Formats: sequence, structure tokens, C-alpha cells
Amino acid sequence: MDAAIVHTLGQPPRFGTFEDPIPGDGEALVDVRAAAITNIAKMRAAGTHYSAHTELPAIPGIDGVGRLDDGRRVFVGGARAPYGSMAQRAVVDTRRLIEVPDGMDDVTAAALLNPGVSAWTSLAWSADLQPGQRVLILGATGVTGKLAIQAAKLLGAGEVVAAGRNPEGLARATELGADSVIRLDAPDLPGAFGDAAGENGFDVVIDYLWGVPTEALLTALTRSDLSPAGGKTRLVQVGEMAGATIALPGAVLRSTKLEIVGHGTGTVRGPQEMADAFARVLGGGFEIDTETVPLSDVESAWSRNANGVRLVLVP
Repeated sequence: MDAAIVHTLGQPPRFGTFEDPIPGDGEALVDVRAAAITNIAKMRAAGTHYSAHTELPAIPGIDGVGRLDDGRRVFVGGARAPYGSMAQRAVVDTRRLIEVPDGMDDVTAAALLNPGVSAWTSLAWSADLQPGQRVLILGATGVTGKLAIQAAKLLGAGEVVAAGRNPEGLARATELGADSVIRLDAPDLPGAFGDAAGENGFDVVIDYLWGVPTEALLTALTRSDLSPAGGKTRLVQVGEMAGATIALPGAVLRSTKLEIVGHGTGTVRGPQEMADAFARVLGGGFEIDTETVPLSDVESAWSRNANGVRLVLVP
């Protein structure tokens, strides 16, 4: 079968042929129609993600949409290694299959479900966002960041502040519901965060960046007087597009009511709650910008900076 194939960790996959998968007990063979190129797929293919499969050659890809033998259209949320979603066929645990409604096309479903559920659950579960609260999204011009803007509004956020570097992306963030924006290339970024926070601060921060932008935010939140801190800020750490580590001065924690929690595979809830989250995202209310790319062009597409547009491979 045709497939994107990783031959060397850290190098883009190349288009080629790979042995067809054979489903085992409890597995289904999926005829893949669309597969999204995601950051986590790239990290796994580079061997830098904690869930990476390092035995090569292998087919990358977690997110995809395809059809079963009985004609049902399903979302592929991870295939059995070495068969990822970026191929004509994949084998998937039947418990991980999610039926896609007729009103959503293959490309949109492949692009939307994983980041949409991540955005929704980071706010609803890890942040415990309440109606009327103020939300700051670090990395709001990326695919998941833009979905987080929409999720925050759907969950009743009183104000959403979008922080990003790309001007066009920030304009799109405003179209999707952001009430104000922060340019991450501002000359005084801590000052920009401080001005946006104002006296009331942020109730929730969804952080897709980490690294220097997060350090600038923490500088802005750190108090210099001895009066009691105001309201609590919960920072939900989701991604590390700007760096894997930060410097965290103790004064930040002592002078604020800051809580830092993570959101990822370690915070996934039970099957029914996950099913409810997928159903909510599939139920509508989200927009995602996509571009289709032939599977044969995977090598060139892999390294493209799509600027908040999700590239989706079509076999």
C-alpha cells in the first residue's frame, strides 16, 4: 500500500510502499481517506515525544478518518504501530474508533477531532472554566489555540485574550471570538501581559508555548508589594512550542495565587467522559482552517509552516 514512511528519526517521512496491515483480535482494518499532520505526529516521528515509537521503518500519524468494511465512517485515534494513519490503510483497536456524523466531511473530521477535544477538555476539565471568567490563551494563532478560543466562548468565558506572534493569525483569532490580542513580539512583553491582566488578572491561562513567553507572563503576574494576592490564576500547561523548560522563580508562587497543572495523556478521564467530549466537538460550533495535500507530497508538506492551517494528507 502507499504510505508515508519514517526511515530515520528526525527526518521527514518519504512517500513509498509498505506492507499491508492485517487486523488481529479486537482490531479493525480502516480504509483511510484523510490523515492530519499534527505537531504530536511530528514529535513522535522525531523520537522526541514521550509516546514515540522508535522502531523503524514506521508509518507516522495519529489522527485520521476512513471507512470500515461495513461502510461506516470512523475517526482513527491512533493505529497499531508500525501502522500510523498516514497510509492507505491502518489497523485500529475497535475501542478507539469513533463514528463520524454525515454532516462532517473527511478532511474536517481528521483535522478537528484531536485538537478540538484537547482544547475543550483543557478548559472544561483541567482549567475548570466557569462562566464569566477571563481567559488568556498563549499560542492562540495555532490550530489548537484557535479552537481553544472557540471552546472558551462556548463554555461561557466572559473575556478571551489571544496571545500570538503572527498578525494574520491574531486577526483570525479575533474573527473566531477573541476579545483582545497580545503580540508576542512586543518590545516589553511582560508589560503587555500586565496591561492586559489589569487589576483583575486572568482566571485561566491555556499555555501551548511554555519557554520565554510563559516566563514573561510569570514576570507580569509576580507582585512586588506585601498585600494579599487577589483571585486565583490556573495555568494549564498543554504544549511547548516555544521551549521545553522555563525558569520559575519562587517569588512567583509566593506572591500570587498561581496554580500550574498539566493537560495531556496523563489527565485523560474515563471512557464515558471522553465519549462525551468527542460528541460535543462533533456536534458543531467549531471552525478549523484546513488544506489538503496528496499523500505523495508528504515529504515537502512535513516541514511547511502552515501558520495555523491544518495540513491534511489524502491518499
